[in-house]
Amino acid sequence: MAPAHWRTAEFISDLHLDPAEPGPLAAWRNYLRTTQADAVFMLGDLFEVWVGDDTMDEPGSFEAEAAAILREAAQHRALFFMAGNRDFLVGPAFLQRSGMTGLSDPTVFVFGTQRILLSHGDALCLDDVDYQKFRTISRSPQWISHTLSQPLAARRALGKAMRAESQKLKDSGTEYADVDTAAALRWMDACDSHWFIHGHTHRPAEHSLQVDGKAARRIVLGDWDQQGWCLSWEQGVFQLNAFPLD
Repeated sequence: MAPAHWRTAEFISDLHLDPAEPGPLAAWRNYLRTTQADAVFMLGDLFEVWVGDDTMDEPGSFEAEAAAILREAAQHRALFFMAGNRDFLVGPAFLQRSGMTGLSDPTVFVFGTQRILLSHGDALCLDDVDYQKFRTISRSPQWISHTLSQPLAARRALGKAMRAESQKLKDSGTEYADVDTAAALRWMDACDSHWFIHGHTHRPAEHSLQVDGKAARRIVLGDWDQQGWCLSWEQGVFQLNAFPLD
């Protein structure tokens, strides 16, 4: 539940931060320094890949720099993080070092009189059957423990291979699965929420729905590829904004 003094919350996702792509990193740093929001919610895929919190221990590592950027921002406003399909191996050490609060997926955020359902969104892309099978396996404690027990060099190689496979799929023009509307409505109904905010699909938009006979909205955040995206929520009024990355 948001503290009574909060007036504005902002939501971002799918930045896919990568040391090979300095543009989104610089834009993100500038965004965190200039936003006037009381709280910022990062709803998954903040990083292109995350292979373990111990990456921060490498001198001058990209991951350590990202944690430092967040730590600075956390001195001025509340920061929240929800894992996505690219950075679900983020652990408690990174959250502590960066000053963020971790969120489960999904989470209900109570802001004023509104109950807002938050998710990365990948769990509802039901038509992507192969991914859903992988998601079930990779979220198991056994898979996570086994993966994190591997040498860091091996995990970085795995991350590189996964990025290459993802890029190959993207270059092929394959149509990505969208969020299943019926499943989203079930989530919203179960949470008594008429607002659903998520990312993952890279299809920024507002969708009008009906939950329990009442008007509802599903708002999709955009990815930080060609431009940045941010959803601002102020006293029950929302605005989905795009901005240049340079």
